[in-house]
Amino acid sequence: MANTSDRYPIGPFEPAKEFDPNQVALHIHTLERLPFKLQQATKGLTTLDLSKTYRAGSWNVRQLIHHIADSHMNGYIRTKWALSEDNPTIKDYDENGWMKLGDSDDLPIDVSLRLIESLHDRWAYLFRNLDDTQWQRTFIHPEKGDTRTLYQHAGMYAWHGEHHLAHVRKALGG
Repeated sequence: MANTSDRYPIGPFEPAKEFDPNQVALHIHTLERLPFKLQQATKGLTTLDLSKTYRAGSWNVRQLIHHIADSHMNGYIRTKWALSEDNPTIKDYDENGWMKLGDSDDLPIDVSLRLIESLHDRWAYLFRNLDDTQWQRTFIHPEKGDTRTLYQHAGMYAWHGEHHLAHVRKALGG
């Protein structure tokens, strides 16, 4: 069994209990910076480097990059649902099932890096233009069975990106 620091190198996610505009601004900034950090961490990698893992049985660097793109696309859509529907139950997805679809094994990471960059530009723009009431909007997560606010959602995805960036760096020896 992997130790907690291998699995959660930046610690587990802790959702905010209440809305804090300063914390939300930090989450948006973290989301905005993630594409650059991922590009820097993966610049000039070889096929061998992309196949490295951060622990036995984990996803490799290539799969991590593609997973971030998959996950954050879902996160963006969940944001839109929460803003346009009244407390919707969002669609969950099987991240391990998505990982088996082939594009996570062979597709160059540049495709997902560009997607993440564009997606985060758009997501940050949307987040920056929400008012305090919109940050309180919610959705229901069917797998977890809980209701989440958009400010918690922004925090979770800011954490998620940094979490997997730490995995990439660990896999590459950093």
